[in-house]
Amino acid sequence: MTRTTLPPLLYADTSRSADMLYFGRFPVPDPFIAFAVGGKKIAVVSALEFGRAKKAPAFDRVLPLEPWLKEARAQFPGAKPQAGTAEVITLLARAHKLRGFHVPADFPAGLLDRLRALGLKITVASGAFFPEREIKTPVEAAAIREGNRGSALGFAAAERVLRASKILGRRLLYRGQPLTSERLKTAIEIACLEGGAVSRDTIAAGGDQACDPHEGGHGPLHPHELIIVDIFPRVTATGYHGDMTRTFLKGRASDAQHALVAAVRDAQLAALGRIRTGANGREVHAACVEVFNQRGYVTKTTPRGSVGFFHGTGHGLGLEVHEPPRMSPTVDYLLKKDSVVTVEPGLYYPGLGGCRFEDVVQVTDRKPRMLSSYPYNWELR
Repeated sequence: MTRTTLPPLLYADTSRSADMLYFGRFPVPDPFIAFAVGGKKIAVVSALEFGRAKKAPAFDRVLPLEPWLKEARAQFPGAKPQAGTAEVITLLARAHKLRGFHVPADFPAGLLDRLRALGLKITVASGAFFPEREIKTPVEAAAIREGNRGSALGFAAAERVLRASKILGRRLLYRGQPLTSERLKTAIEIACLEGGAVSRDTIAAGGDQACDPHEGGHGPLHPHELIIVDIFPRVTATGYHGDMTRTFLKGRASDAQHALVAAVRDAQLAALGRIRTGANGREVHAACVEVFNQRGYVTKTTPRGSVGFFHGTGHGLGLEVHEPPRMSPTVDYLLKKDSVVTVEPGLYYPGLGGCRFEDVVQVTDRKPRMLSSYPYNWELR
């Protein structure tokens, strides 16, 4: 947490706030108040959540919202609109002899203004609210591994569909109907769901669509074209994510496609060889670039967009799909022991196609610990 003399305060739901889920390890779909004082974690929840919250081990005290809300409306009768969350937090601060709070950067702006108007000192974090989230415990690493098990189930479903598809000219037919990105994503997401994880915004993009790394894919998929499949499910039980990418092709690949895929896989292996405690993320990225440059894969900007390798090599993974650290050409960042990062070089050339391989590792003093596993067999006949 950013150094401050004020105790932390959060007001959020755990579906959208990884910080709140990290703080309390208690999933709640609606915003609630949580803060710490004297080393103790306190939650203030409605009657709807009170019984369940009392059983949650992370909070030292759980307070019912309704009595505090009633008191706030008595203490602030002229509040417009009617006294609510800000007034409750003000009373909680008074009861615990607190002059204010430290809040995350995404704290609700309207609530922040109201708390200041009520006389509380509020400081806003300039960086990560819980920087310790970057270091993953064995339990967290296992949760991320479980997320990647969900990704692997999705890849297995995608591979089954592609292997079962028939080539008819420039079309792929699955069960007699054109195979589309949408149909492939549905199969992937069902497999993840059955495995206990929810996959949203899944990518299954073929041909030139795959040359835009965040294009989800739409419309018919075609034989003999590279298909990038990127799956980053959230485990329902824990909130931790997996994040893996594989590239497939149904049919026969050209020599140029074989060379492209081999370069991407070799770049990933080069990056994995550089990852260890204290390694600079910029240098890990440079290892990928070196492989690509040696193979003649140039990165440049064109009037229609960038081609080559124009994104970072990896990012942190945990309760969010993208969190610190980053491995990119623009940031010097020394990797910390037990942090978790993706390793995902890619190449993108319209007319030839796109390829990306992504795995997840935990940083150690020696070689990284793999937290993901799925074969790299990509040419499916």
